[in-house]
Amino acid sequence: MVEKETNLGKIQRLVSTQKDIRNVATSAHIHHGKTAFTDVLLAAAGMMATKNAGDLEEGMMTWQHADEQERLMTVDAANVSMVHNFHDTEYLINLIDTPGHVDFGGNVTRAMRAIDGTFVLVCGCEGIMPQTVTVLKQALRERVKPVLFINKVDRLIKELKLTPEQMQQRLMKVIEEFNNLIMQIAEPEFKEKWKVNVQDGSVAFGSARDNWALSFPFMKKKGISFRDVIKLYEMEESDRRKWAWDNAPLYEIVLDMAVKHLPNPLEAQKYRIPKIWRGDIESKFGTDLVNCNREGEVAFVITKIVIDPRSGKEIAAGRLYSGTIVNGMEVYANNAKRKARIQQVLVYNGVKPEQLEKVPAGNVLAITGLNADVGDTITVNEQTPFEEIRHIFQPVITKSIEVNKSADLPKLIEVLRKVGKEDPSIKVEINEETGENLISGMGELHLEIIEGRIKNEKGLEVKTGNPIVVYRETVIKQSNKTEIRTPNGHNIFYFSIEPLEDAVYDAIERGEIPEERLKKRAENTWKKLTELGISSEEARQYKEIYKGNVFEDRTRGIVLLTEVIDSIMDGWKLVIDSGPLAREPLMKSKLILHDTKLHVDHMHRGPAQIYPAVRKGMFECMASTAAILEPIQTHRIEAPIEFMGAVTQLVGSKRGVLIDVLQEAGDIIVIAKIPVAEMIGWSNDLRSSTEGRGFSSLMDQKFQKLPRELQEEVIRKIRERKGIGKE
Repeated sequence: MVEKETNLGKIQRLVSTQKDIRNVATSAHIHHGKTAFTDVLLAAAGMMATKNAGDLEEGMMTWQHADEQERLMTVDAANVSMVHNFHDTEYLINLIDTPGHVDFGGNVTRAMRAIDGTFVLVCGCEGIMPQTVTVLKQALRERVKPVLFINKVDRLIKELKLTPEQMQQRLMKVIEEFNNLIMQIAEPEFKEKWKVNVQDGSVAFGSARDNWALSFPFMKKKGISFRDVIKLYEMEESDRRKWAWDNAPLYEIVLDMAVKHLPNPLEAQKYRIPKIWRGDIESKFGTDLVNCNREGEVAFVITKIVIDPRSGKEIAAGRLYSGTIVNGMEVYANNAKRKARIQQVLVYNGVKPEQLEKVPAGNVLAITGLNADVGDTITVNEQTPFEEIRHIFQPVITKSIEVNKSADLPKLIEVLRKVGKEDPSIKVEINEETGENLISGMGELHLEIIEGRIKNEKGLEVKTGNPIVVYRETVIKQSNKTEIRTPNGHNIFYFSIEPLEDAVYDAIERGEIPEERLKKRAENTWKKLTELGISSEEARQYKEIYKGNVFEDRTRGIVLLTEVIDSIMDGWKLVIDSGPLAREPLMKSKLILHDTKLHVDHMHRGPAQIYPAVRKGMFECMASTAAILEPIQTHRIEAPIEFMGAVTQLVGSKRGVLIDVLQEAGDIIVIAKIPVAEMIGWSNDLRSSTEGRGFSSLMDQKFQKLPRELQEEVIRKIRERKGIGKE
């Protein structure tokens, strides 16, 4: 008797068949059904009981934390793998289920680095929502190809009671809006190519909760119509589930769609690598990456870190772009700049990580033994690392955090470091001297979840302060040229500072211009800058781009400058991280070095002389040009029409600005810009104003100049809080 091959056995066999691998994710607006969708796929693959799939009360299989079950929402991205048979060929589907809430969108951004295609889920009733737009931006920035699944079609039948014709119109409207977004967001070469199409089956619709799906090719093949779908909801639940499983099982339609319409790693890496890796494509290493060469040098990018609560061991999940990873292999972490030895190589069997001896390029997998951070590039020899994984939004809310018992302070510091590793969207500031520790996150919910996990999962009693808004500093006009001497008086620098051009800043934010210290042959960056209106001469004077700021060197023929330029730029970065007004980060500025006079003896021009001179120079340049920027969020607010006055009044009371007011089927939709400083407790305020019937979604986030009348008071309060005296 032939022993039946296990699922792990299949995965072990398929990791080597690169053309039969699909690395994909789910992405969507919150509560549009991603996790139920993943549950159903896992159930079909035999990983869980079919009857429990998509059942909120039972809990989703990918929910690994108690707070996810408690709040009925996904917080952490979850890796799963399954095997799917399509036209008598088995395919390995590596899938990452991502969160929908905007506060946890950093998980989506990081997941996109690991995958090549994504199922974008859209609720058939709600249609395209703000987070739908955001996840699509996240995908297309990484050259991840989308397909569309319109979910919750059962609501169109049961709640809205649409006719077949009306239902078809609703679905076509969603598809049209989705394709319009692709045309707006995608790079030129992908605009037409990646539009979804009903006819070819790159669009499917159905109900993850009820475990059915349909696509036009499948309906044509099976002779099923919209009328059959409506009749489905005239059946008893048990009969409906049986019909769905026999006639339109969700897993078959959507996984067929993944195989047919989403690329394998051999295809995807040819166009993804030039976007996410800035090294020499023509080099041996570059060629290995583009071709997903399993015989080449190892290139693994970490996209997620989980710390095992029992062993304390770090599990680093991510994507292997080149080479073959083997247990016991010695590797090099390019960002951390240290060697490590791989202890275990893991693949996902369903949600469970399982050990294999080796895994070749093209797979999503996990490794232990690294001690590196998310975003690091793991190779054998030192190489150009992959581009930084940058989230669309930045942390805007901060809380102080402290222990109830002073004896627990060392443990708190250790826990905060682990939290920062597991969730890089959380920014942790540890001050071991003062004992003041700060955590910054995407919103109040984000920090609330982190605080809860520190207490409940790390076993540490802590208390947090009131939410604090994260501001930015900038320059609003060009400064005069300023002469600055080093403390010893032996070196002179001539600086000025000015606002960075909008077009350049926006390109940096979009990831079109990398943030890095520019080398002599930064041809791609120079080309992009000239396309944005910067002269060729000036573009070549850019020496470093850092956190949305530029350092420009306009000096000529100063031989000794090469020996100190790195120290000058290091000093510049220190000021970028902590500006002159209130020690908030600096953004959208350009520091220009016009000239310098340097002492011939290197002993007189070391970092101890350079750093304070750069700091003093920037502070003096900014004395009359600096301003505080505050985070502003654009929200879409929905409520029944009778609450129009209450909603507009609430927005006005928050220093908000109305952008648009729309009416739709008895509801109002208000688009408004509101300062984050005024949005502490926003969810409760909105519920109170609308009797619990209003909700809002984040559409965009920008920093803009704080009103003049508030500048002085905000600066005073920040400096007071940070203990900064007059300088």
